[in-house]
Amino acid sequence: MMSFTESEYWLGRLVFQHGLGVIYLIAFLVAARQFRALIGERGMLPVPRFVRRISFRLAPSIFQFYYSDRFFAVVAWSGVVLSAAIVAGAPDLVPLWAAMLLWAVLWVLYLSIVNVGQAWYAFGWESLLLEAGFLAIFLGNDQVAPPVLVLWLARWLLFRVEFGAGLIKLRGDSCWRDLTCLYYHHETQPMPGPLSWFFHHLPKPLHRVEVAANHFAQLVVPFGLFAPQPVASVAAAFLIVTQLWLVLSGNFAWLNWVTILLAATAIDGPSAAAVLPVPDAPSLPDAPPWFAGLVIAFTVAVVFLSYWPARNLISRHQRMNTSFNPFRLVNAYGAFGSIGRIREEVVFEGTEDAEITERTRWREYEFKGKPGDPRRLPRQWAPYHLRLDWLMWFAAISPMYARGWLFAFVERLLRNDPATLRLLRRCPFPDAPPRFVRARIYVYRYTTRDELRRERQWWHRELVGEYLPPMTTTAT
Repeated sequence: MMSFTESEYWLGRLVFQHGLGVIYLIAFLVAARQFRALIGERGMLPVPRFVRRISFRLAPSIFQFYYSDRFFAVVAWSGVVLSAAIVAGAPDLVPLWAAMLLWAVLWVLYLSIVNVGQAWYAFGWESLLLEAGFLAIFLGNDQVAPPVLVLWLARWLLFRVEFGAGLIKLRGDSCWRDLTCLYYHHETQPMPGPLSWFFHHLPKPLHRVEVAANHFAQLVVPFGLFAPQPVASVAAAFLIVTQLWLVLSGNFAWLNWVTILLAATAIDGPSAAAVLPVPDAPSLPDAPPWFAGLVIAFTVAVVFLSYWPARNLISRHQRMNTSFNPFRLVNAYGAFGSIGRIREEVVFEGTEDAEITERTRWREYEFKGKPGDPRRLPRQWAPYHLRLDWLMWFAAISPMYARGWLFAFVERLLRNDPATLRLLRRCPFPDAPPRFVRARIYVYRYTTRDELRRERQWWHRELVGEYLPPMTTTAT
């Protein structure tokens, strides 16, 4: 008969909870540093305007009851402090109920931010962090062995992340089926990293091997998570390796890292000790009755809520990164069902000239993460998340993706709004705002090896046309 708890998974729990604390800390830090320009009282998509339209039932958040920029800052920085406490091991220094409360408070605070974040928070890794964070509440601390039921729920979450992503690819772009998607993806992904140029220039046969290995990792390996040990540990280790490959090849915020942490919970002590110098599992007590009751109730709730994502997995009209309830629990996941063949970038420019003529000198704004200056090598930002840069990738695909905030962004450039300029790498008008701002769209492609050596440029770009005509404060 299977025990309710299993001490052999203490190391997986330790890695998962401490790692998740780090991710929470980064997520709250991103919120604290970026919110004023994005969703603040004078932001591009203000929270006060949002909560007047959307009820608490549809978007539960403490900001439904009260909002000010100062209060939001207190919430975000409180999340940073609580996350740091978790990383430092605070849950293991307090009673079990207090450790659960600490995790629950973190979850409530971050859910409150995500549910008013609008387009800036419309990413699958937000729901993934919240769902994983809710699991952490019921994993316990050093006063109890890890509950087996919660460990299985972590595998079910990992299965949905991987298998959902695999299915959305097979059902989506034909290049996934003919194994050619990576001919383009490293170049056209939302925010390339410093190694993406090198990944792009791998031999095409190796790109085909990468795609085939991705299909194996996402469509076959996840079933191994439900096999007996050591098969489950081998499957989890394989997923960790594939996720680290993705970490090296691009910037996907904390998506890959949360997936890695979930995989760690499936690796038992003996399997880890076979390849790493892992200490023996400590002797941990079984769960107290009240804790066991909460875990069972939580498991029943997850089983009930799993109907919708499970149905989504088998549907021919599968949706990716979808929440079926406002608490963002038991969600559907997936990524890159379609792959762009060319990369387009929106480039914003300003001028101090009072009138627009053929001799007007335009100067370019620089973003922190997205491609701009062809000579600049992209940086590694993940797991930190540059929200504006990511939305600019969607804006380049179609202005429809930016219709709620694009003109507000331009208006803030026209008055050198300090909060907005802090989101950028460089403003070409440090002393006085520009008179006009415009946007043009370019096609970017990676340089070849010979072009890189000759021209010292990572990108070539070609002007496509106008994205936004010159705008001034009187026009906005």
